[in-house]
Amino acid sequence: MQVPFSPHSTLARNTGWMLLGQGLKLLSQALYFTVIARSLGAQNYGAFVGVTGLVGILSPFATLGTGHLLIKNVTRDRSQFKKQWGRALVTTFVSGAILFGVVVLFSRFVLPPAIPSSLVKLIAASDLIGMSITGLCGYAFMAFERLQWTASFSVLLSASRLVAAIILVTLHHSPSALQWGDFYCASTGAVALAALTLALWKLGTPTVSFLRSVGEAREGFFFSVSQSAQTIYNDIDKTMLARLSTLEAAGIYGAAYRLIDVSFAPVWSLLAAAYPNFFRVGVGGIVETLRYARPLIARALGYAGFVGLAILVGAGMVPHILGKDYALTVEALRWLAILPALKVIHFFLSDALAGAGYPGLRTGIHLGVAIFNVLINLWIIPAYSWRGAAWSSIASDTVLACGMSAAVLLLSRGSRHTFKESEVLEMRAEA
Repeated sequence: MQVPFSPHSTLARNTGWMLLGQGLKLLSQALYFTVIARSLGAQNYGAFVGVTGLVGILSPFATLGTGHLLIKNVTRDRSQFKKQWGRALVTTFVSGAILFGVVVLFSRFVLPPAIPSSLVKLIAASDLIGMSITGLCGYAFMAFERLQWTASFSVLLSASRLVAAIILVTLHHSPSALQWGDFYCASTGAVALAALTLALWKLGTPTVSFLRSVGEAREGFFFSVSQSAQTIYNDIDKTMLARLSTLEAAGIYGAAYRLIDVSFAPVWSLLAAAYPNFFRVGVGGIVETLRYARPLIARALGYAGFVGLAILVGAGMVPHILGKDYALTVEALRWLAILPALKVIHFFLSDALAGAGYPGLRTGIHLGVAIFNVLINLWIIPAYSWRGAAWSSIASDTVLACGMSAAVLLLSRGSRHTFKESEVLEMRAEA
């Protein structure tokens, strides 16, 4: 096993690539977010994030976890790539098309009538098919630990949206959410085509296949449910704000949460670089994945503490950048400043569980927190609007961090106990 952060380690090199990519992505996202949030205003931006929150719940099922299975299988046996790559692509195209229809149908009952169905179709096509293909190409390169390409796709996606946003505001002084949806979908589609072309060129053509063993299909489904649950407790509150409160409230809170996501970018880099290694060391069980995760968590928590303090101090600058519509985003941002630290804990421990072969347990914890988040939001959002959404996010991430910590610690203690018993039995047998 490679030592984390050894200057010559693959992890250090890949983290560097992802940090470079995330840095460029961060710059593009900050500019693109500023242009779009300011030009759309809180109401139109609220409509946009309301739809993306709904689509995001189903988007993990577009791949059915095949990207994670590709990484797991290829990091352990590279000869599996063509078969796993083919299954992942076929699954994504078929599932994405089916889910597109599902989202369009259910949006009529979930979203407020003020949001046009055309906007739902544009975002569904973009995120369920375009972003899924781009993400899958990133996973394919990640499986070979060639994260410079994974990082490039991320940068390209943000940069294309920045260009699209600039073109939009050049053509329309006060654009609508639907007009932004056109540019959003077009930019995502262009990047998906470029990423797929590059992946086929660099990594080779796939062996077209859809069949998978029951065990692997179940494991992939667990990954999808887990990702969907994460989207629920991260983003469903924006959709619920649009439905149960106002589009302005959704815009105010959505802007604050978006800034939190942007601040988390360096940790995402480390998570992405370390992810294949969790499966590699996971052959040794939960004790090994936890040992691998501990120094990474310590470093990431140091950064999270720094960025949380920076958010508390600098939140007052937001209305000067985004406009007076976002004055209340300052308070929302300060409430959410604790989230980066909580996310560090549960994301790394979640990957430790996945790498050690406990996707079902990981999914169960994520799903439980997602249900908790929806139930508490049904009560707290009508009563307290975006403030209630902020409080429920803090509560959900806290419960998730505690749940993942408890699961990993209990499993690791059990593994050590079992290991010691087996050693005693071997010693007795030798005697």
